[in-house]
Amino acid sequence: QVQVVESGGGLVQAGGSLRLSCAASGRTFSIVAMGWFRQAPGKEREFIAGFNWSTGSTYYVDSVKGRFTISRDNAKNTLYLQMNSLKPEDTAVYYCAATPRRVDLRTLTDRDYWGQGTQVTVSS
Repeated sequence: QVQVVESGGGLVQAGGSLRLSCAASGRTFSIVAMGWFRQAPGKEREFIAGFNWSTGSTYYVDSVKGRFTISRDNAKNTLYLQMNSLKPEDTAVYYCAATPRRVDLRTLTDRDYWGQGTQVTVSS
């Protein structure tokens, strides 16, 4: 089992920045990839950024590319999401997830490991 815990959400004005953290514990050696997802009110949860644990490759959806940066502190088993130039439409609950499976991060299910989420609110 792997446990992941997000932190770092909050309220910020449009154009501001936040950094989210996701600390992984437990059987972290089994992690193949981790990703950040978000769910806005009334919308489905969506994948926004991913990190391949072995290669260090990163992936972003177009809506956050150039504004968000995903990174990892290997020693701390912690994944980060630096969010710059935030927009009101970025308002959502942000989730971190880890998977031991070699799958597309957009297909993660309840079989994978999810955090409890952290609220990000961007005011206009």
